[in-house]
Amino acid sequence: MRAPDRRRKGRVRRPTGSDSVSRGRFIVVEGAEGVGKSTQVGRLAAFLERAGLPVVCGREPGQTSVGEGIRELLLHGNRSTLPPHTELHLILAARAAYVAEIVEPALAAGKWVVSDRFDLSTFAYQGYGTGIDAGRIAAMNHDVTSGLTPDLYLVLDLSVEEGMARRAGEDRDWDRFESAGLAFLRRVRRGYVELTRSRENAVLVPAAGAPGEVEERIRREVVGAFPETFGGERV
Repeated sequence: MRAPDRRRKGRVRRPTGSDSVSRGRFIVVEGAEGVGKSTQVGRLAAFLERAGLPVVCGREPGQTSVGEGIRELLLHGNRSTLPPHTELHLILAARAAYVAEIVEPALAAGKWVVSDRFDLSTFAYQGYGTGIDAGRIAAMNHDVTSGLTPDLYLVLDLSVEEGMARRAGEDRDWDRFESAGLAFLRRVRRGYVELTRSRENAVLVPAAGAPGEVEERIRREVVGAFPETFGGERV
């Protein structure tokens, strides 16, 4: 399956002019199961706050009353009763609420939003993983987001086997996506790699190693991506 956006890979695009002064920044941490997204979202938010930036953390699906209800159904519902296109519509409904209630108000107020997942997850999971056409996903996603594009995607990359080994060490039941099987999760990981290569505002970050090591890699990417904010700061 091919990614919908085939722009040449280059520097992360930055807003210019008055927009770069008044509007906040939108950073998304992405990746397949077990890569450590939630941990790194918290660490990145803390780093930005120490730099004096106003930060809002979010997650998909979730964060709103609509989104949290959909999250419970998606993660813990019976997979056999949730056809792929129904799953897609639910995810997009949650995203519409997330953008309208959380992301856009924060960006308009000049805050930095750090999100645990956004639209790359849909292309990776429902596109590469489940087989829904990427063009259809792109059109529907554009409708619910009004074309909102993150300033930076940080895509954490880890082998499926290592990611599931991390999950096995956690004291909780696996959700629907974690239980979908290795073949599905390998398609998702391949999707993330290909999607990252096709977007100039996305970087692939190796997620192997201790959380602190991954955090340092992420900091370097963020500092390099936003020179107008961090200047020559070293991390």
